[in-house]
Amino acid sequence: MTDEIPLVKQLQNSKTRDKAFHILIAQYKERLYWHIRKIVLVHDDADDVLQNTFVKIFKNIEKFNGQSKLYSWMYRIASNEAITFINKRAKEKKVDISDYHEQLASTLESDVYFSGDEIQIILQKAIATLPQKQQLVFNMKYFEELKYSQISEILETSVGALKASYFHAVKKIEKYIKTQTN
Repeated sequence: MTDEIPLVKQLQNSKTRDKAFHILIAQYKERLYWHIRKIVLVHDDADDVLQNTFVKIFKNIEKFNGQSKLYSWMYRIASNEAITFINKRAKEKKVDISDYHEQLASTLESDVYFSGDEIQIILQKAIATLPQKQQLVFNMKYFEELKYSQISEILETSVGALKASYFHAVKKIEKYIKTQTN
């Protein structure tokens, strides 16, 4: 986006950084929150990871070189922070990452911040059974409606590999849902 360039310049200028950062937060907070929430599933955890993401963005904005879009760079940071958070939590609880994700998905029904119906809960449980990369690709494509080219930039993966991941994720989700609804 060409409208990112002035914002990036303001973010990288010490005199305009604070004001520009408030603008950045206002523009991207909700999108990044929901991206993170799809990974960590729990509202409070998503808030914590979002805060860490913005801290990391603020500390590293000088290193942003414009080779990718600003939002792609921020999504990559948010993805990495969320995955690190989930892996750390799983390690603290001494469980496998996939088991931890399934445990989180099973608590969605009692989460006051989750407003999904029964099929949405089944979908989230199905997503939780996927390998981490497939979860990311599925969430970005299905929920966030990002194009493969955008996901490729964020995850630094080829479009072909992403299409394969999405295809396999959809098949696994379909299989899971069929077993849960029959």
